[in-house]
Amino acid sequence: MIEPTPSQYETSRLESLRSLGLLDTAPEERFDRITRMAKRLFGVPIVLISLVDANRQWFKSCIGLQASETPRNISFCAHAILGDEALVIPDALLDERFHDNPLVTDDPWLRFYAGQPLILPDGSRLGTLCLISPEPRNLDEEDLQLLCDLGKMVEAELGTLNQAMSCDVTGLANRRGFFALGRQALVQCRRGNSPATIVVLDVEGFKSINDRLGPGEGNRALKDFGALLRNTFRSSDIISRIGDVEFAVLLSNCNEDQSQSALARLQQATSRRNRTHAQGYDIAFTAASLACDASQDVSLEMLLNSVGELMNMNKRIRQIGSAPQVGSPELNR
Repeated sequence: MIEPTPSQYETSRLESLRSLGLLDTAPEERFDRITRMAKRLFGVPIVLISLVDANRQWFKSCIGLQASETPRNISFCAHAILGDEALVIPDALLDERFHDNPLVTDDPWLRFYAGQPLILPDGSRLGTLCLISPEPRNLDEEDLQLLCDLGKMVEAELGTLNQAMSCDVTGLANRRGFFALGRQALVQCRRGNSPATIVVLDVEGFKSINDRLGPGEGNRALKDFGALLRNTFRSSDIISRIGDVEFAVLLSNCNEDQSQSALARLQQATSRRNRTHAQGYDIAFTAASLACDASQDVSLEMLLNSVGELMNMNKRIRQIGSAPQVGSPELNR
């Protein structure tokens, strides 16, 4: 068996995959409809929409197979995403890459495989729409075009989902994306017994920028602040615009001290930006953060509400002329 080798774009591919918030979610009719159609059209017993994660392939839609995921090192789909066109294996027993693969030598006794890569507009290959049969077979040109067309239908659904979870102005995740991704991140932190910290930031003076310079310049200020957040926080952090002038960052495996260091770097970067941009205004922000450890069984909604209360307290302190304070209010369990 020859194990699949990740491409040079693996890091960005995984970022695109996880930004959709699809992994480990419930079945959805819009995807199941396509796998049912493929099963009927091709007459195969197994059809999957497979998403290739770092160490596994997980099935968003699955017909004819009991498993919800398999290890990536035995995945046919992890081979398929290395190309742009369908990977077709007429008989896996005759292919040196797969003849002794556990999926071939044991249940589901795979012999025929055809996987159409699912590619986002940015070029990220997330997984496949794949056909599986215990009987050898092949696909002709018409079959390949049909499989490609069905794959485009899956890609359209993924593209719609990607747009629905992104902010048009900043390109960051929106509120929906923040919750979809953040809930997964908290689960992973608890599994790994690691802390997480949520940071909420409000852009100050945004109404004044809009009123004086117009909405175009207001949007530019928001984009600039989003870029500052991207450049300051880690690529693994979930950075989102969750309101008109409100941003949130969820930092996995990060305690309160580490989040304060990140906020200090953000303040320095913002000050540098203000010194070098002569646009008639400075970008300023108010921030609050709250950490939780793996033993705290709290929801993302509860964390966001608690840090929101802290943010309001910080604003009241600023209004009376004191320096902002960052603390950790007791969570309501």
